[in-house]
Amino acid sequence: MTRQAKTWLVIGAVFVALIVARGMIGQGLGRVYVKRTEVTAKLPDAAAVNSAAAAPSASASASTSAATTAASTQATAGPSGASSQATTQSSAASISWQEWKQVPPLEFAAAQKVNAAQTEITLSWPRTIGLWLAAFFTLAIFSFLYADNPCYKIAESLVVGVSAAYWGVIGFWDTLVPKMFGALTPGLVKSLVQPSLVAPEMLQQISMVLALVLGVMMLWRLLPRGGWISAWPLAFIVGVTAGLKIVSHVESDLMAQAAATMKPLVVSVTDASGATNMWDSWWASVANVLLVVGVICCLAYFFFSVQHKGVVGGAARVGIWYLMITFGAAFGFTVMGRIALLAARLEFLFDDWLWLIDPNHFRSL
Repeated sequence: MTRQAKTWLVIGAVFVALIVARGMIGQGLGRVYVKRTEVTAKLPDAAAVNSAAAAPSASASASTSAATTAASTQATAGPSGASSQATTQSSAASISWQEWKQVPPLEFAAAQKVNAAQTEITLSWPRTIGLWLAAFFTLAIFSFLYADNPCYKIAESLVVGVSAAYWGVIGFWDTLVPKMFGALTPGLVKSLVQPSLVAPEMLQQISMVLALVLGVMMLWRLLPRGGWISAWPLAFIVGVTAGLKIVSHVESDLMAQAAATMKPLVVSVTDASGATNMWDSWWASVANVLLVVGVICCLAYFFFSVQHKGVVGGAARVGIWYLMITFGAAFGFTVMGRIALLAARLEFLFDDWLWLIDPNHFRSL
């Protein structure tokens, strides 16, 4: 046995011992409880639905005749007419099912104190197993900080496999079925998988046929001969993407940013009464001046046709300060986001799994 294997064996043994010891202290750890609730929904009466659907098509003479008949029936029914009408009214059918909602362990402990044999709040084994698997894979990813190991490789492969399968399913049901198959065989798709499918137009069907042909040409690369055929759909994709992206980039990265830079250097801010607020006006003017100066100085730094001397050199040095502040803020924001993710995983391990902390007061520690 190698030294690394011995190290991992000792770490695993200590970790299992700590988990077993934690499970024997207090309320234990890592359990998910669910509460069973009955949900009932009423179904509309078929006769009422049919009569409501047929009501708009009724003629004016039929409505007048029905009103006259109802009036005569009410007159002859007397005092018992209302009760007779209520008893003959059909009741709507209803369906009911059970839902299992996750509840805090504190609620389970309170229910057990009232009745130890209660079954309304129980331990959910599927959710508990999922909780332990989530904790295992979190620690498996963290184990790479020490060294590459089989646990990390298993977790990495599982993430890649699950992600590929998920996006494959999403692409099939959100793209191929409604757009490709829905345009080529709309009747079959509507009758089998998507009743709400709208009948495609002729132009959409032609475009989907062309897309299918390009897709088959793309797969030609997998064949032993004729790989050059796949270059045509690749060229089409690159050309169309470049044509679409250049328009969006010009609008967003050039025109929009240029328009956002053209701000007045002196700003007047008024309050609710219409009077000028000098303090807010001063800060708004300073912000606009810093923005315009920063844009000009950064452009001067990247303008290499003129030597960075004199005024141009000074502006370029100011542009360097702007760039460094921007890069530092962006890096700090990125690090802060990663630390927030790390804090969330650590909170999951210590709260949901090990029950060492209880920030939401879900348990009685």
